This record gives sequence, structure tokens and C-alpha cells, in this order.
Amino acid sequence: MPEFAPVSHEQFVADVLSLTEAMKSDRDWRPSFLIGVGRGGLVPAVYLSHATGIPTLSCDLSSQVKDFADDVLVRLAARAGFGETLLFVDDINDSGRTIGILRSRLSAAGAPAGSVRFATLIDNSLSAEIVEYRGRSIDRTSDKRWFVFPWEALAPPETIVEDAAEMPERLG
Repeated sequence: MPEFAPVSHEQFVADVLSLTEAMKSDRDWRPSFLIGVGRGGLVPAVYLSHATGIPTLSCDLSSQVKDFADDVLVRLAARAGFGETLLFVDDINDSGRTIGILRSRLSAAGAPAGSVRFATLIDNSLSAEIVEYRGRSIDRTSDKRWFVFPWEALAPPETIVEDAAEMPERLG
């Protein structure tokens, strides 16, 4: 049984504010849009939008509905080709799988290098993918907890257990 680590609303807000400060301190790059990555990045993206004043868009790989994932990424890559900068926001960069998929699909659709960056509330320092902005870092060699964000805490407990069981490599 995994160790569940509820993320309090206060911790969530603190992580968003850390992201906000990291973005503000980067004077060389500012996103035109924040892109909430469904499902886990949608809520953080909205909070970050309010904190920064940067408008929010979304894509949803988790739905596996082409119109809201692949097609959206092609349109976003085109916008990046016209000079817009895109900051993709997700809840956690754990294995790096989601970010790797996004980078690959955006690149294949023609997004120029340097036009796309990533931000996560929690960043696994051992992830296969690097994010430019993070609320806080963990090291999966020692931290095996399954983080339960405030919006996930509304799910039935058995759903949370099922979600964790789908990713055993993250837990130990």
C-alpha cells in the first residue's frame, strides 16, 4: 500500500506562489500563455494565471480525445511559430513521461526551440525531463509518497488507490 501525502490547500498555494516568483525572477523569458495540462495541471494553471495576469489555455492528454490533445498541440505549435511563448503547467513532473510526450509532439508540429517551457508544482529531481520552473523539488530515491492534490482528494478513496497502483514505478 502506498504512502499517501495529502497536499493541503495552503501548500498548494505556496507552491503556486513559488512558481510565480521563479517566473518573475526570469527577466529573459515571459510566456504569452499558460497551458494547463489536463487533468492535474488545469487547477494550478488557473491559480498561476490569477497570480501573474497571464491568460490560460488548456490541453488534455489524459482524456485521450484527439480534439483536446493532439489537435490542440498542433495549433499551439503554430502559435509558437508565430512568436508566442508557451508555459505548460502540470501538477507533478515525476517520471517525465507527460512532459516528454508534450515536447516531442510540439517539436514534431514545428514549435521553435525556446518557445516552450514547463512548470510543475512538484519536480522529481531524477525525472527524465527537466522543467524550467518548480514549486518545490523531491528526490524519488528517498521520497516514495503518492501526492494527493486538493482537487484529487474529492475522489473516492478507492479511485486514489487505483490511480497510484497504475504507476508502481513511482512508489518504490
